[in-house]
Amino acid sequence: MMASLVSTPFTLPTSRAEQLSSLSQKHVFLHRRQNKHHQHQNLRVRATAVTGGGNGLFTQTKPEVRRIVPDKDSSRGLPTVKIVYVVLEAQYQSSLSSAVRVLNRDRRDAAYELVGYLVEELRDDDTYATFRADLKDANVFIGSLIFVEELAQRVKAAVEVERDRLDAVLVFPSMPEVMRLNKLGSFSMSQLGQSKSPFFQLFKRKKNASSAGFADSMLKLVRTLPKVLKYLPSDKAQDARLYILSLQFWLGGSPENLQNFLKMISGSYVPALKGTKIQYSDPVLFLDAGLWHPLAPCMFEDPKEYLNWYGTRRDANEKLKDPNAPVIGLILQRSHIVTGDDSHYVAVIMELEARGAKVMPIFAGGLDFSGPVERYLVDPVTKKPFIHSVVSLTGFALVGGPARQDHPRAIEALTKLDVPYIVALPLVFQTTEEWLNSTLGLHPIQVALQVALPELDGGMEPIVFSGRDPRTGKSHALHKRVEQLCTRAIRWAELKRKSKAEKKLAITVFSFPPDKGNVGTAAYLNVFSSIYSVLKDLKRDGYNVDGLPDTPEALIEEVIHDKEAKFSSPNLNIIYKMSVREYQTLTPYAPALEESWGKPPGNLNSDGENLLVYGKCYGNVMIGVQPTFGYEGDPMRLLFSKSASPHHGFAAYYSYVEKIFGADAVLHFGTHGSLEFMPGKQVGMSDACYPDSLIGNIPNIYYYAANNPSEATIAKRRSYANTISYLTPPAENAGLYKGLKQLAELISSYQSLKDTGRGPQIVSSIVSTARQCNLDKDVEFPCEGEELSAKERDSVVGKVYSKIMEIESRLLPCGLHVIGEPPSAMEAVATLVNIAALNRPEEGIYSLPGILAETVGRDIEDVYKGNDKGVLDDVELLRQITEASRGAISTFVDCTTNKKGQVVDVAEKLGSMLGFGMSEPWVQYLSKTKFIRADREKLRTLFEFLAECLKLIVADNELGGLKQALEGSYVEPGPGGDPIRNPKVLPTGKNIHALDPQSIPTVAALQSAKVVVERLIERQKVDNGGKYPETIALVLWGTDNIKTYGESLAQVLWMVGVRPIADSLGRVNRVEPVSLEELGRPRIDVVVNCSGVFRDLFINQMNLLDRAVKMVAELDEPEEMNFVRKHARQQAEELGVSVREAATRVFSNASGSYSSNVNLAVENSSWNDEKQLQDMYLSRKSFAFDCDTPGVGMRESRKVFEMALGTAEATFQNLDSSEISLTDVSHYFDSDPTNLVQSLRKDKKKPSAYIADTTTANAQVRTLAETVRLDARTKLLNPKWYEGMMKSGYEGVREIEKRLTNTVGWSATSGQVDNWVYEEANETFIKDEEMLKRLLDTNPNSFRKLVQTFLEASGRGYWETSEENLERLRELYSEVEDKIEGIDR
Repeated sequence: MMASLVSTPFTLPTSRAEQLSSLSQKHVFLHRRQNKHHQHQNLRVRATAVTGGGNGLFTQTKPEVRRIVPDKDSSRGLPTVKIVYVVLEAQYQSSLSSAVRVLNRDRRDAAYELVGYLVEELRDDDTYATFRADLKDANVFIGSLIFVEELAQRVKAAVEVERDRLDAVLVFPSMPEVMRLNKLGSFSMSQLGQSKSPFFQLFKRKKNASSAGFADSMLKLVRTLPKVLKYLPSDKAQDARLYILSLQFWLGGSPENLQNFLKMISGSYVPALKGTKIQYSDPVLFLDAGLWHPLAPCMFEDPKEYLNWYGTRRDANEKLKDPNAPVIGLILQRSHIVTGDDSHYVAVIMELEARGAKVMPIFAGGLDFSGPVERYLVDPVTKKPFIHSVVSLTGFALVGGPARQDHPRAIEALTKLDVPYIVALPLVFQTTEEWLNSTLGLHPIQVALQVALPELDGGMEPIVFSGRDPRTGKSHALHKRVEQLCTRAIRWAELKRKSKAEKKLAITVFSFPPDKGNVGTAAYLNVFSSIYSVLKDLKRDGYNVDGLPDTPEALIEEVIHDKEAKFSSPNLNIIYKMSVREYQTLTPYAPALEESWGKPPGNLNSDGENLLVYGKCYGNVMIGVQPTFGYEGDPMRLLFSKSASPHHGFAAYYSYVEKIFGADAVLHFGTHGSLEFMPGKQVGMSDACYPDSLIGNIPNIYYYAANNPSEATIAKRRSYANTISYLTPPAENAGLYKGLKQLAELISSYQSLKDTGRGPQIVSSIVSTARQCNLDKDVEFPCEGEELSAKERDSVVGKVYSKIMEIESRLLPCGLHVIGEPPSAMEAVATLVNIAALNRPEEGIYSLPGILAETVGRDIEDVYKGNDKGVLDDVELLRQITEASRGAISTFVDCTTNKKGQVVDVAEKLGSMLGFGMSEPWVQYLSKTKFIRADREKLRTLFEFLAECLKLIVADNELGGLKQALEGSYVEPGPGGDPIRNPKVLPTGKNIHALDPQSIPTVAALQSAKVVVERLIERQKVDNGGKYPETIALVLWGTDNIKTYGESLAQVLWMVGVRPIADSLGRVNRVEPVSLEELGRPRIDVVVNCSGVFRDLFINQMNLLDRAVKMVAELDEPEEMNFVRKHARQQAEELGVSVREAATRVFSNASGSYSSNVNLAVENSSWNDEKQLQDMYLSRKSFAFDCDTPGVGMRESRKVFEMALGTAEATFQNLDSSEISLTDVSHYFDSDPTNLVQSLRKDKKKPSAYIADTTTANAQVRTLAETVRLDARTKLLNPKWYEGMMKSGYEGVREIEKRLTNTVGWSATSGQVDNWVYEEANETFIKDEEMLKRLLDTNPNSFRKLVQTFLEASGRGYWETSEENLERLRELYSEVEDKIEGIDR
């Protein structure tokens, strides 16, 4: 069965393996066996949940397959030389083994014993012990490419002990601490990084340039130094020369080179061979870089020569001779070619040629491929690329490989090349079988080095194309995967070649949760207006978009038949009816879906006989509706399942797009659909994974919100998407309305009249108005008629003032974004004010509030603290600072725009502002305020930075980025995240990526985390009678940790009292405990629930967290100072396991599954009681990660999870950016365990629930109830917000309904929603007749859901209201039903 997935046999008899290797060196190509197993595709192998084998690690291979011991009889009388080597990848294994076998056959001067280790194997303690034992009697140690810190430490520890005794230690490019082990005679590198010798200066100087430059300069050195050093008399120079020669032999890699290398080293340094004169030849040098083809007579240095040879090939098929054939560039690692481990490269070349594509394979010996890409793939004369798409088969970042990368240099080279850039993956740390059986897919370290880093260069499509034989270590092609890779590379190339008029595009919109009022859902995006804007632009550009209606409204009408469904049209427009037989022919994996969904057509997207594809075609463009996940059919069965599969209608949609409509590309429109969340491996999918089967061969372009890099990354890795970022709507301040506005006026009159006799009277008006606004939950008020002193009056007013200023200044995105309509300059003001509110010490930029506070002799942090406490003077000062910031920035923006409100050239305008001795506009503005003496130098630096930001905010490349992708050009990559924290996210229209997962948490993130943790613990002590919380249950999100560079991750580390330690390359893979003295409090126990997305992106960090908690549980400390240890010991006793196992605290979903699905149950109203929701959470979220057996993936540990949650005294989540708050998305309540913890606690006490809000410079920790109230006041009940939404029409009504549904979600999981929130929402949307009519007319389907949600809130006991309110809602419900069904009463 396995063979049907991988047609290459796993093990080859030795002799056959050697034949293969020697054949491929002679460039005779063995025709591969065509995979004849297509007919078995239906019997898909579902990977089992067991990943690792016996030791729970990722790889079970053992060094014994790399051990060669000389034959006793034949080597009699010869001294034995024992060599131990450690390498990252196995390509040297066969070459070294064959070199040693030849030397032992010759029986000349010595017998050779050889044993090799792959660095990953050293995680296993038994293997590590064998490694140390092997070193004890070894003569020579060789290491190469050791770049994984914890393993580098193990290698260093083992070799250091034996270093002085060993005859030679040779380490080729690796981490500095391993490089320092080098020693050959008098040559040593122990001073690497400090030494003054010119040799080391050569190494050092390159450090700063980039380590790829470092590797390249090392190669140049290798070329020239031996010649120079030959003439230097000293031994030192000779030893250095032999080191450089060794490097040449090693990089040469062929068995002959390695034989001579071993002869040279043993003859020169092994004492037993001192007198013997061992003859060795100089290294056979191959080109450092060039073009290579398995059938060519030689390597080429000139692309023109290569193309001439290619044109004269006799074996080429007809398609290859066609001058219009697509040309694919390949980037190869030289070491695989010279060591003869190249069968996987050959397979890709032959597959491409068999499919009619020409190939230009280039290779390089260093770690920098940017030069070769420019030299060999771009025509030096025309500057146009020779190729239409490029595939890197190295798996590494373009510049720097596994060491230090230089992404800007890579982007520069790829921009010149300007074709789609695909980075495919060879398996490095696992054998083929281990990968196939793994639910995680790729090894996490390989994901960090070979998926995350190439993404920063703009690489896409991480398809695994080759495996590794566990015995010989040789690579072999995985033919099914190679077919997928090559077809997709050719399809991307076609986009470069085809004319615009003939290209077909399938735009796909989402409908989630399934309801006709929800067609075209996407975060922050007005989908139909955006599609309309895209189609108009494509039409102007020459694409065939026939019959496009005149307005976005008409477009909605045609796709949904009739958006208001006033005429009975329960269905969307149907593009195609697919018969069951056609579906089964086009969809080879259809039988695998029957387990979950029965025989096709099923009842989703079907009329009982055919499968239906919904949407509409306009010329060569179709707009299709992606079928839903399928939970509506039988939600409970599926919601509880650990993972499911797509339904027949879902599969039929993609079969139609690819095979009947014949799309050249699919454009998924907005954040986000369900394809990329379908079950399968997390990264590095096989052909049995659903996302891979569904997307098939279609190039996938995906519009994604710029502030959601984590889910965009899932779309890149699991649906091979080129993700193009779009802006979130411009932010505005929430402002004040109704009673809140009245309060502000009362406070202002109190401030001017408080010392007259009217003070007390105004205070009592303030108190009664505040009560009407329900602020009595947030502020303690005096009893009616109580006499207050002047100081107490100030205190009450200060607290109310602080509360309403918090509401007023809260940022909210207004309305929905339309692609291709950047914000106007004035709309950018609120965003700039928030950008200006943050200190950026690394760039020497001070925050504007900080600069202003300084002028009046205050520190802004103190002002924030006073404001939070409600000190009247501080609240007033902060309001003045905020007002002055807004004024100064508006004045500045005003000066850089023209009459139409468009930003004109900022730089020029700024130049004129800063020149001619006129004072700058912001200074002019501030001169009219109390902040006239603000520091002009600091202001100038800040405003120069803001000018840059303004340019980026109003730049518009969202349509440009899409067109580049459609034209088969390279789309520049850029980080995703929060534009306020990281303006580099702008301008949008870039290929969005996350970050290097090993770079977090950063030092700055740890600083911010400490502040939040201390505030959280203080807050909990106040609410908990002065006692420390023993356990906090919290959630980690992928996107948040990308935006904040790991703040919430650092919070967990600081709670348990450990600090992260970065290695010499700045990567965080270690932690150490902080002493109790320094911590100054007990270590708090944690229960960490990671979102499925966090698990996919940051598995290394989960490993770090688990190590941290277990380390702390094993510290010998008093239990009252170490709650982790206290609970772990109790739980260990109860469960009968070790303390280490009981200290399991890091949980998530099973591999390949996402979310607790509580949100889906709430959105579809398909749940009976809260206990059912809690069971759902427990069954889906109780999978633990164990750092001792990382290869096993996520293991179900429900008992430990329940026990740990049962000790929690507080639950905690983070909010990190202004666009997304608690009721904007369902994820937050979906992960909230507040009520669940209460049910698990022995005393049934409800835990406190907190939310940290780091969206502004003044970080806050609020209770969940306070946050829900703040959210309701600033969004759902705020006219500014809901009117902004209503401007977007159909989509806007849905957004309003979504907020109410999410509020019910919070009632269900936490019970922290006040009754007045529902009451006021009912006043706003139902009792206001005019509002009611607008909602009903604009989107009746969503309005029906809104009414249903009010009734549900009452029915479930979350809202107590009058019978007449409920009666009115019931009447409305039946009216809307009739209207939708088209019955006119």
